[in-house]
Formats: sequence, C-alpha cells, structure tokens
Amino acid sequence: MGKVIAEVVIVPHGTGSTSLSPYVAEVEKILRSYDLKVMLTPMGTILEGELDTILEAVRAAHEAPFKAGALRVGTTIRIDDRRDRNVSMEQKVKSVEEKLKG
Repeated sequence: MGKVIAEVVIVPHGTGSTSLSPYVAEVEKILRSYDLKVMLTPMGTILEGELDTILEAVRAAHEAPFKAGALRVGTTIRIDDRRDRNVSMEQKVKSVEEKLKG
C-alpha cells in the first residue's frame, strides 16, 4: 500500500480554558514522533505516510488531551487514499495552483 494523506483535528473539551494551544502542542509532539510527514495548520494537522502508521499516530494523539486533564475529546479524520498513483501534499497544492494561473 502506498502513502496516504490525512487531515486530523483533535479537540479537547472540558479543559476549563478557552486556550487550546498547550493541548495542540502535546498532540503535535506525538504526531511528529512517528515516521510521517506532518504539516501543522491553523485548524488541524495534515499527515502523509503509510495508512497504518497514520492510524496508530492518531490513536496515540487522541489520548494526549485526556492525559493532560481534558474530560472529553473529539477527533475528526479525513483520509485521501489514492491507489492509482503516489501523491504528496505538495503535489495536491501545486495541481490547484497551476489551475488558478490558467
């Protein structure tokens, strides 16, 4: 199986604060500890790598807010699994940008 691209959003609830950056930082540390390409965005994280590794990383990252005291965690995952050819985050963006020029 080839590489996939996934977007993950992990949102802690019941933290007692509107600031989530300490939780996001812990999640990012976990995601970056895996053999994945990781791109932090303002609203989530994009991952590129083997599907099994992504799912393992997301499972571990989902637990991080609980370990930091969150009472509830909502996790959303979107997976782009293209099997006819290899793709990358950069290729997907480049393809759209080229069409914007046209």
